Amino acid sequence: MQRLMTATSKVMRRNLVLAATVLAVLGCGGLRLHAQTDSQGEKGTSRSDPPPVMADDVPDNGHHYYPPGAVKSVEIGNFYLRRGQYPGALSRFEEARDTDPHYAPAYLGLGKVYEKLGFKQKALDAYRRYLDELPSDKDAINARGARTAIARLERQLRAKPQAPRTAKD
Repeated sequence: MQRLMTATSKVMRRNLVLAATVLAVLGCGGLRLHAQTDSQGEKGTSRSDPPPVMADDVPDNGHHYYPPGAVKSVEIGNFYLRRGQYPGALSRFEEARDTDPHYAPAYLGLGKVYEKLGFKQKALDAYRRYLDELPSDKDAINARGARTAIARLERQLRAKPQAPRTAKD
């Protein structure tokens, strides 16, 4: 009986610590619970759209956005890609590419997303860059999926007739 009570109190303590941590994170994230004021300054009413915030109006409180590393961005991008949320996946793969321009999986993800969105030339360029950024020739040889996609896209781009140029082009 004593052991059961000790185990229960440990679990309760762990849950309290977890709850306190979550509340602390939410509190630091800028969650503000206060009454909004309308344009005349009356409390209790809320406005549908707050006034625009200019960059000079925001005080530097030390809270800045630092993107996750390239590995984490690609992981999140792959999550979005599997769910069919291509704009979210695209932004994460671009974020990974911008964070580390030599991280090969970012280009593989970009190639997949561009292909899903119908940007065949961009997809082809991204797949080629993926093969260029792989750390070894052995990895590039084993990248069958990318090589298959490159061959498929090259065939599609060759088969697609080019539209005649107009005077505006």
